[in-house]
Amino acid sequence: MAYTVTPTPAGPVGSQYCVCKVELSVCGQNLLDRDVTSKSDPFCVLFMEVNGKWVELDRTETAVNNLNPAFAKKFIVDYHFEEVQKLKFALFDQDKSSMQLYEHDFLGEFSCTLGMIVSSKKITRTLLLGNGKPAGKGMITIAAQELSDNRVITLSMAGRKLDKKDLFGKSDPFLEFYKPGDDGKWMLVHRTEVIKYTLDPVWKPFTVPLVSLCDGDVEKLIKVICYDYDSDGGHDFIGEFQTSVARMCEAQDAFALELECINPKKQKKKKNYKNSGIIIVKSCKITRDFSFLDYILGGCQLMFTVGIDFTASNGNPRDPSSLHYINPMGTNEYLSAIWAVGQIIQDYDSDKMFPALGFGAQLPPDWKVSHEFAINFNPTNPFCSGVEGIVQAYSACLPHIRFYGPTNFSPIINHVARFAAQATQQEAASVSPWLLSFQAGNGESLQRLLRKKKITQKLDESQQNCSCGKSEISGERTETRVGDAMRLRSHTGEEAVRDIVQFVPFRDFRN
Repeated sequence: MAYTVTPTPAGPVGSQYCVCKVELSVCGQNLLDRDVTSKSDPFCVLFMEVNGKWVELDRTETAVNNLNPAFAKKFIVDYHFEEVQKLKFALFDQDKSSMQLYEHDFLGEFSCTLGMIVSSKKITRTLLLGNGKPAGKGMITIAAQELSDNRVITLSMAGRKLDKKDLFGKSDPFLEFYKPGDDGKWMLVHRTEVIKYTLDPVWKPFTVPLVSLCDGDVEKLIKVICYDYDSDGGHDFIGEFQTSVARMCEAQDAFALELECINPKKQKKKKNYKNSGIIIVKSCKITRDFSFLDYILGGCQLMFTVGIDFTASNGNPRDPSSLHYINPMGTNEYLSAIWAVGQIIQDYDSDKMFPALGFGAQLPPDWKVSHEFAINFNPTNPFCSGVEGIVQAYSACLPHIRFYGPTNFSPIINHVARFAAQATQQEAASVSPWLLSFQAGNGESLQRLLRKKKITQKLDESQQNCSCGKSEISGERTETRVGDAMRLRSHTGEEAVRDIVQFVPFRDFRN
């Protein structure tokens, strides 16, 4: 079993807390047929019980026209051996494009604990309907695999002169990768996308955990099958071959590896049969996918700078409707957000000294607008001691400034970027600069600024923006606009090198 160490609220990194990640593979057998003119199109939904309620964790892809699906999508779950983690696997027949489960036909479910699956490694159980009766002859098989190996494999694949399977056009090829299971049967690991109307496909590079593909054993045989896609789920077999990761690693960017795709039936019937095409491994690379904790345990410190919005859009701090109004309980939206986030992040900084800066306010004695001022009014030492120090400096600062504007993040972002530029000069990732910004609104002004800045520069800087108060833009739309669903682009169309910005509406997580 793999163990990692995570911090506890009472102490620094190093307190023992046993966690490992488990990959769950799901197959169905003899599922109910809910469609009249064809077979069911099943998908599986994983739920976990949280505080007495079932919470959806993830969903598999939909297996078209298939009563015995082997889902390529795996469920990754954190396994806490000291907790009872109740899981429920529910299968549905997809009838519409809706995400609402009640729009789809229920095929049965199975509930158990994660510990039960892990201890058995593989279980097969009867699917049950809502009334507790069996869902026909439907069964579910769940296999568990520890993800203690953090290596990942990235493959770039192509095909050449594949067999033509469509009467009025070329094939629509895709690949499936299988590894041998403990029971001797082949287990589906990955499925590529379908490339339409071609006998010479080039698939997008894809990355999977090495332990998923071959249990971490680069010499273990894996099987690759090439199919011609059919919309009714009856995909035509083109050919197959067996290889190993070690063999595929012979392929490099300049030297491709070519493997014959064989159809055994054609090979038996035709004396002059050579192959059903060539599958090309254009490149195969194994790297390590380091987690957040790998960096923390390796000695990396997170250097946080806090930015607070003091623009007039927040409202008069003496008015109870203002986000900065401190109520009789001694708190407000900003204080709640600072406490909620600050208590977590301070564990990842050894000295717990955080620069806390404000923007958008007029300062005494000349009442000039500043977009980069120390909220403790000490420009030579803007550091606050822990989250308590930030809260104290914020509360003391409020009565002595005038809210103004506009919303200008640029000076504070430049402030952190200077530290980020210094960090890139170090060989070891000893410090990672972060900007934690607390603001009103929906983050559109932040995105406009980032588009104007050189967002593609390779700086080791991350930005976490916490929105306080109510936003007119829904969380989904805001996230899309501020980089969660797609990378930011500059006004000239340049895409950011990596996703360095996260926008979080505090109201969605305050409880």
